[in-house]
Amino acid sequence: MQHIVLVGDSIFDNGPYVESGESVSEILSKMLKESATVTLLAVDGDITTDVPLQLESLPDDVTHAFVSCGGNDALRTVGILNQSVSSVGDALELLVEIRDIFWINYKNMLKAISEKIENVTVCTIYSSVPGVSDRELAALALFNEVILKEASALRLPIIDLRCICVEVGDYSVISPIEPSAQGAKKISKVIADVLSNHNYESKFSVVYI
Repeated sequence: MQHIVLVGDSIFDNGPYVESGESVSEILSKMLKESATVTLLAVDGDITTDVPLQLESLPDDVTHAFVSCGGNDALRTVGILNQSVSSVGDALELLVEIRDIFWINYKNMLKAISEKIENVTVCTIYSSVPGVSDRELAALALFNEVILKEASALRLPIIDLRCICVEVGDYSVISPIEPSAQGAKKISKVIADVLSNHNYESKFSVVYI
């Protein structure tokens, strides 16, 4: 029997933002029924450097990990967009500094997970959040660049949430940065598809949507 852990932030730990039974972990558990156990380790508000603490609760019989982390790292740096600079080049330098810090943290996070779990799948950060400005989305692309590059380097499968949660209804009315029941169902379906179809032994990085 497969034992799946969900690691990261409120993309998976979205229970407080939906009705009972509508969170990602609950929907996924119902989809998989008796074929797999689902354990939620992700914590609302956590960033990449918090994940090693989540791994301390790792079940002994874990077989697969799904990781969705980085959105809160991006949120913590959004204030940089209001900082005054003298040129576009200076602005890009600031963004590159932020990207490089995230790069180190994300790489270390994936290393910590991969050392403990053989089958790992990562998620991008979705980019159709209601109310998010175009300039914030442009900065967010730098974080997704890191996620895609590191996942590809490790030959990990990727769930591209940018292509999955694309409707306003995919986001919670309580907090628009969290998945709604509709969004959680979409995310859970793709996780189930990865479990059914991906050949982890092939060491190919495949994008799932």
